[in-house]
Amino acid sequence: MRAVRFHGREDIRVDEIEEPVCGNSQVKPDLHEYLAGPKTVPVHPHPVTGAKLPTTLGHEFSGTVEEVGSGVTGLEVGDKVAVKPNLSDGTCPRCQIGRINCCDNLGFIGYSSDAGGLSDHVVVDKKHAFLLPESIPLDIGALVEPLAVAWHAVSRIPIQDTDAVLVIGAGPIGLAIIQVLKARGIKNIIVAEVSERRRLFAQTLGAATVLNPTEVDVSAQVRALTGDAGGTDIAFECSGVQAGLDTAIASIRVRGTTVIVSLWEKKPVIDAFAVVLFEKHVTGAAVYDEADFHAVIGAIASGEIKPAPMITSKISMHDVVEKGFRALINEKDKHVKILIDINA
Repeated sequence: MRAVRFHGREDIRVDEIEEPVCGNSQVKPDLHEYLAGPKTVPVHPHPVTGAKLPTTLGHEFSGTVEEVGSGVTGLEVGDKVAVKPNLSDGTCPRCQIGRINCCDNLGFIGYSSDAGGLSDHVVVDKKHAFLLPESIPLDIGALVEPLAVAWHAVSRIPIQDTDAVLVIGAGPIGLAIIQVLKARGIKNIIVAEVSERRRLFAQTLGAATVLNPTEVDVSAQVRALTGDAGGTDIAFECSGVQAGLDTAIASIRVRGTTVIVSLWEKKPVIDAFAVVLFEKHVTGAAVYDEADFHAVIGAIASGEIKPAPMITSKISMHDVVEKGFRALINEKDKHVKILIDINA
């Protein structure tokens, strides 16, 4: 079968590999849709899976079950599923207290294992396959994973529908957080984003106010917009740059909360003086829990979340490098999520 595999930095190939066999307590989806790719070079061999390069890519995907192993209940051939890809060792202190999303050796199907969504077929343990209602098509099902990241981030703190919320960065996760906030009844959503195209996406998906950090002082504007409150109740940092984190912390009110969602290539600096003097809170959000996947699927099925505008392009597997990865690098302002139709 075909599989898009990561051989090393800037070395991605469509290879012919052996089709996987479905074992006990596993399901085998025929794959249809995949989004995005790795943003950093994965560590191999991975301590949980033992996988070595080359590995098959694809950690945000959906498919149709074509085979179920013995011992599998709740899924049948023909069912549509979204895959929750995070892997854990089950033995570290974080796993022992049930926080597998914070595992010391966190890994992902399609990133740190031999299986991945960018292939004709994949075999996963049943616990990773989440049934999609008939009303959710496979392309939308492939969006469940990034939306679950956003759902988890919003769930990390108490939030009320009267809260003012700032989102720094309107990339894929920032845009997903806007949709989750809207589904939670938040109306006063302020977004700071440098890209004009992504500011338009933010407005389309539910932002009440959109600011361009290259033209205005975001913190000053936020304080003006929130009046006596002196800042937003909450800020989600989704930019992964120092200026974004600085703006998030500066823009929240006394005892407000900044949730850091983005991953960082360089270790950031936090203004501890502002945190102490104004009793501000800073917290993190890592990946998602099983409950987040169920919640997102339910919100999409009910119409509370309508993520179709996030899909900015659909391509075939043989175009994955030129129209997929390179487009996300060279034309990132034009795209949110690029889907790869494995059957095309």
